[in-house]
Amino acid sequence: MSLRRPSPAKIQAFLEAQAKLKLTYEAIGATSSVPPHGYVVDHTRIRLGEGEDFFLRAKSALGRWAQFQLGWVEAWSTSTPIRTGEVVAVLARRLGLWWLNACRIVYVIDERTPLPRFGFAYGTLPAHAGAGEERFLVEWDPESGEVWYDILAFSRPQNRLTQFGRPYMRRVQKRFGRESAAAMRRAVQEDRTT
Repeated sequence: MSLRRPSPAKIQAFLEAQAKLKLTYEAIGATSSVPPHGYVVDHTRIRLGEGEDFFLRAKSALGRWAQFQLGWVEAWSTSTPIRTGEVVAVLARRLGLWWLNACRIVYVIDERTPLPRFGFAYGTLPAHAGAGEERFLVEWDPESGEVWYDILAFSRPQNRLTQFGRPYMRRVQKRFGRESAAAMRRAVQEDRTT
């Protein structure tokens, strides 16, 4: 937590330190099947459009972390490759404070059959307000033509501060789901006009 936005050098040092640490939960990869008991599960799904072009634009948007371009939260750095093992900072500004959260990509999805799907999941590292995993996925059904953006997360507070602030944390998580979906919709629409 900080009253000032952390500098790029400070964020980089933070990530280098967090990269050496273990994930903070046991059910690694569980967003690919069934989330574990004892966690709150959030699921957001939104139709982005139709056709392969929309799917390719949605893949591109995930690759540049567009789902985090919300004004009050961002991924750092947006040049972090979507690759298992990569560590990313989620920088959030709430209540006049800057929060740095660390996550590691735990798996990547890049399938062509039976339905084209692309996405990834990241898990929380010790310097994160919560403990759990979140999956970001875009998929295209060539038969119906529909392209969807899907977020699945399981989480619980990681420390006393977030346990105490759990109702507020839940509101922020739900807001993130809604606004992330809207950011993806904007991203694929903007790509269409350029």
